[in-house]
Amino acid sequence: MDADVTTVADDRRPRPRRGPLAGVRVADFCWMGVGSVATRLLADFGAEVIRIENRRRLDLPRRLPIYKDDPRPYGEEDADPDPNKGGLFNNYNRNKLGITLDLGTERGLRLAERLIAASSVVTENFAPGVMEKWGLTYERMRELRPDVIYARMSGYGHSGPHHHYRSYGPVVQAVSGLSHISGLPDREPSGWGLSYMDNQAAYYNSAALMMAILRRETTGQGTEIDVSAVEVGVNLAGPDLLDVTVNGRATRRPGFPLGNRLEHPRAAPHGVYPCAGDDRWVAIAVFDDADWRNLLAAMGDPSWAAEITDRYERQDEIDRHLAEWTRTRTPHEVMTELQARGVAAGAVQHAGDLNETDPQIAHRGTFFELNHPVIGPARFEGSPVRFSRMAQDDWRSAPLLGEDNEYVFTEILGLSQGEVRELTEAGVI
Repeated sequence: MDADVTTVADDRRPRPRRGPLAGVRVADFCWMGVGSVATRLLADFGAEVIRIENRRRLDLPRRLPIYKDDPRPYGEEDADPDPNKGGLFNNYNRNKLGITLDLGTERGLRLAERLIAASSVVTENFAPGVMEKWGLTYERMRELRPDVIYARMSGYGHSGPHHHYRSYGPVVQAVSGLSHISGLPDREPSGWGLSYMDNQAAYYNSAALMMAILRRETTGQGTEIDVSAVEVGVNLAGPDLLDVTVNGRATRRPGFPLGNRLEHPRAAPHGVYPCAGDDRWVAIAVFDDADWRNLLAAMGDPSWAAEITDRYERQDEIDRHLAEWTRTRTPHEVMTELQARGVAAGAVQHAGDLNETDPQIAHRGTFFELNHPVIGPARFEGSPVRFSRMAQDDWRSAPLLGEDNEYVFTEILGLSQGEVRELTEAGVI
C-alpha cells in the first residue's frame, strides 16, 4: 500500500451521515456514470443515497472488469460476472446504500413509491419514457412527497424532437460539436475517447441538485430538474461557436483544428513535446517575450533563436528545435527546470505517475482507500476541493448487490422481517 494513501476503516453498517447534506435522503434510480457520479458527490458530503438496482438487469459497470488481477481486457463484459467486483461500479457508488427492487412487478413499484415518499430527492438517468412507463412522473411524485426534488439526467433532455434518442458519452461529444472541433490539423475529427462527457454532465447534475436543495431550504418548495448532456457539451464549445458566428470562419478549414496550439491569445511555442523514455512527453506554454527568453536560457541560448522575430509564424521550426532539446531529458526534468525559470511546463503524467510518485498529489491527499469485502482495499479519487470546516465523509465502499435491503425495507419503510423474506423469495427485492 502506498504510504501517501489514506485507508479508511470500512464499517459497513448504515449509520447517521456527517456533512452539510446530512438529513437529505436520495432515492437514486441512476445507473452508468452520468447519474451515479452526480449522486456520489451528494453521498460524499453526507446525503443518504439509496442506490436502487434490479437483479435481472445488472448495471453495466457491475459487469466490466478493472479490478486487481482481472484477466479480461478493458471493456470486455463478463457473461456471468461477480456483481460485486466491477471496478467502475465501486468507484461510482462509494458512500451509498444499495437495495434491489424489481419495478416490473406491482409490489416492487409500490415499494418504490413508498421509498420516494420517504425521500426528499429522487434521481434517474434512464432513457426518456422509462420512468413514465412505471407511472413515476413528477406529478405522481408530488402526490407522494409534495416538496420532492426530481432530477432527470439524459442525453438530449426530456423535450424536443430528439429527446427519445439513446446516447452515451461519445455520442454526446459528437452531437454537441465537440468531436468536430477536436484533433490535429488537417486530420479527421478524433473525439476525446471514453465517456468523458458522462462525467462533465454529472458535475452539472450535482450542481443543479445542490441548487435545488438550497432553494427548498429557503422556500420549502421542490422542483423538477432536466439536465441535457448534449447541452452541457454545447457549453464547452463556446469559443468555436463565436469564431463561426462572429468571424465567419469554418472549424474544419486547412490547418485546423489547431491541436495543442493556441490562437487566442497567441502563444508560441505551445504544445506537447517528446522526452527521454518510452512514450514520455512534456507540455510547454510560452505566452510572452519574458517566457521566451527564459525558455531559451534553459536551452543554453541556442544560436538558431536569434533569427526568429515572429514566434507564432515560425512555430513549426521552433517545435522541431524544442523537441530536439526535450528528447534528451525526462518530462519531470524539463518541468522542474522550466518552472524554476517561471515558464509554464508540466510532465504528461500517466496513471503510474499519479498513483505512485507525484508529490503534489500525495501532499493533497487526492487518493484514499476503502476496504471492500470482495475485492479488498480499493483506491479512489477524492474531491479536488478542500474546505476549512468540513471534509468528505468516506464511510464505506460501494454496496454489495442488495446489501442494504433489510435496513431500508425494515428501518425506513417499516416492513417486518417476514415480509422482507417473502418478497425476497418472490423475486420482488
